[in-house]
Amino acid sequence: MIQVQVDSSLDMPFDAQILIKAAKLSLDYYQPEQDSDLTIMLTTDARVRELNHTYRNIGESTDVLSFSSMELDPDTGHIYLGDVIISYDKALTQSVMAGHNVLVELQLLAIHGTLHLLGYDHMELEQKSIMWDAQEKILEKLGLVGVRIITELE
Repeated sequence: MIQVQVDSSLDMPFDAQILIKAAKLSLDYYQPEQDSDLTIMLTTDARVRELNHTYRNIGESTDVLSFSSMELDPDTGHIYLGDVIISYDKALTQSVMAGHNVLVELQLLAIHGTLHLLGYDHMELEQKSIMWDAQEKILEKLGLVGVRIITELE
């Protein structure tokens, strides 16, 4: 199961199914051997900065954080992959820079964060190429061909 939580301070209408579908396609792309669960939280830039400082000792915000869990839920038998935390503020800024709707950017960040939970990384050039290729293929499955990927990591 994929849960989506939206910070109450954002005070915006939002269809959680948009992020659920992006994360589900990411899981399907990876083809995990076991059913997996995760949570996506859409929150403020200030909250992401706080989490980044607390858990990564980095005093800045970022667009998306992924906190891996990989715990087995004894009730369902599913692996709880972890949490994806998305800064709505960064998503909005990056969507303007990339020239697309903020919902497209949120989907991209949900994909990006989910791929991190699945073990993808972009620290090395080869890893980045593999991860960006996966993101593009998942975006295509969402019907978002040619989406410009702009992240703080570029």
